[in-house]
Amino acid sequence: ETRSAILKMINRFINYLRYERNLSPLTLEHYEHDLNDFQTYFKKRDNHLCWQATADDEISVDADIIRDWMESMMDKGNKATSINRRLSALRSFYRFAIARGLVGHDPAHTVRGPKKNKPLPVYVREGALDQLIDRPEMWNDSYKGIRARTIIILLYETGIRVSELTGLDNVSVDFSQHQLKVTGKRNKQRIVPFGGELEAVLQTYIRVRNEYFERLTVADEPLLIDDHGKRMTYAQVYKIVKQQLGKVTTQKKRSPHVLRHSFATAMLNHEAGLESVRKLLGHESVATTEIYTHTTFEQLKRVYKNAHPRA
Repeated sequence: ETRSAILKMINRFINYLRYERNLSPLTLEHYEHDLNDFQTYFKKRDNHLCWQATADDEISVDADIIRDWMESMMDKGNKATSINRRLSALRSFYRFAIARGLVGHDPAHTVRGPKKNKPLPVYVREGALDQLIDRPEMWNDSYKGIRARTIIILLYETGIRVSELTGLDNVSVDFSQHQLKVTGKRNKQRIVPFGGELEAVLQTYIRVRNEYFERLTVADEPLLIDDHGKRMTYAQVYKIVKQQLGKVTTQKKRSPHVLRHSFATAMLNHEAGLESVRKLLGHESVATTEIYTHTTFEQLKRVYKNAHPRA
């Protein structure tokens, strides 16, 4: 396999992407760089390696060589997204080359790229949230203050999403059964239980809210109301949560979703089953919920490191 034949094959592929697929110049540059990078790698490893062996002393690249290339990129600190992009370029090239009879086999289609590292959920420690919720000096008795505390406790004690929170109506709260009727993604409804503390908080909020606006007798009105008597928006809730969490944590991420993560982490730390937490969160699959076990395991590792004399 001569160098001119290799260059010709790659150039044909790049021209195909340029004129038939109309890809951008930057994308073409990436594809060409990735293919040349792979070729440089396998030639350095063994000069007898080729895209397609045509002589007795040549060896065709196989899936193991591609995996080794990916591993070498990982060793250099390349991210999974970057490695998967290069693997995608290689797959596209082999599909093109197979279709035109330039190579006889495609070793890339059996190779799986590295999984993207999912960031661990950001959550606020139980002690910090207890401090925020339980200390009277953190709050004032105005409608805004009571509403803010209600939002924090609602999100932390039920784990509902912010869209589910703003979607709650008065009729969504069943005080006799201690449960919320929540409308989640794709309009799926689920029942979420709540305890005595949240019951008292909601009762107080509703009483103060009704006095503040001197109305709200219609059953299906929104539960959480902004300063102008309208249903609260995501942006309004986000601002309140960010401000309130800022009283007890310096972490950058202080969104309503952090309280959902905090709920799940606290539940698992106190021995709730994964399936139960899945149902409470409204996850379709337990696999989605499993990310929280990584968080609790990280906690476990810290406890072990601090407690074990030889850790």
